Amino acid sequence: MAKVICLGEVLFDLLAQEAGKSLTEVQTWTKYLGGAPANVAAALVKLGTPAAFVGCVGMDEAGQELAGMLQDLGVETTGLQYHPTAPTRQVYVLRSSDGDRTFAGFGDYPLDGFADAYLQASLLPQNLFLRAEYLVLGTLELAYPETNKAVWRALELASAYHLKIVLDVNWRSMFWQEPEKAPLEIKKLWQYIDFLKLSTEEAQWLFETTDAGAICHRLGTVEGVFVTAGSGDVSYCLGGFEGKITPPQVTVVDTTGAGDAFLAGIVDRLSRYQLSTIDSQDTVKDIVNYACTVGALTTTKMGAVTSQPSALEVKQKLSPNV
Repeated sequence: MAKVICLGEVLFDLLAQEAGKSLTEVQTWTKYLGGAPANVAAALVKLGTPAAFVGCVGMDEAGQELAGMLQDLGVETTGLQYHPTAPTRQVYVLRSSDGDRTFAGFGDYPLDGFADAYLQASLLPQNLFLRAEYLVLGTLELAYPETNKAVWRALELASAYHLKIVLDVNWRSMFWQEPEKAPLEIKKLWQYIDFLKLSTEEAQWLFETTDAGAICHRLGTVEGVFVTAGSGDVSYCLGGFEGKITPPQVTVVDTTGAGDAFLAGIVDRLSRYQLSTIDSQDTVKDIVNYACTVGALTTTKMGAVTSQPSALEVKQKLSPNV
């Protein structure tokens, strides 16, 4: 009984094992389950919130492996589609000496040559929406005609079944054949979403401010906005309460998936609170601090999913003496 549906891409991150090296200098790549919506689904399950993933993979070894990995984690995959000819996407990821990552392309395939670009709107399972409470979306799916249609069909179903809609902008220009069209496509979503998560760069790009309260006021209809800044302060506005939270300090190994883990922490907390009970600054701080801790702990190991903490690990980080 998935409480949260995460719709979008699942892929293999090919992480460079040698930090500080260029694409041509890296000798060893290790593959990890990735793709922002899939990362969020996995993190939610690890935190104890049932989640489903909806996306498309190839009918190849990589697609079968990813499906198996999601199932082994406990993510519901009845919404996973298989493309008969397009391969499952893989993305090369470079690491700096301090653990930060840079996406370095897809090898020799065209941008729309992968299965995740062909999610079919007509095959989205309505029964998932009937049971769920939240729909989590990214924006990469807007880059391709078929998945664009699937996003809008998902929004129709979410509206029909009264799901809360969470959007993570997750801007990646490398996924777009015409990046200049992205802002218009993304802004079409504003009137449909309930919660918005952006990085500081994305907030500046789309709103010319990094202040969550200002963004929340400008949109007018959203219930919460969260602006992350890596290891810097998170700006938040939730339930009318605004402020900033400093994430806990950790030894960073790999930042891949940290923002996805943060979002999972937010959605996990929201799904456990009745939204009507989020009526104090302290409650909001607890929610955001929890999410910051989930994100921070994810950076302490390699990979976006393998490093995600359990609810117990988050609790121990927050209250080490309990």
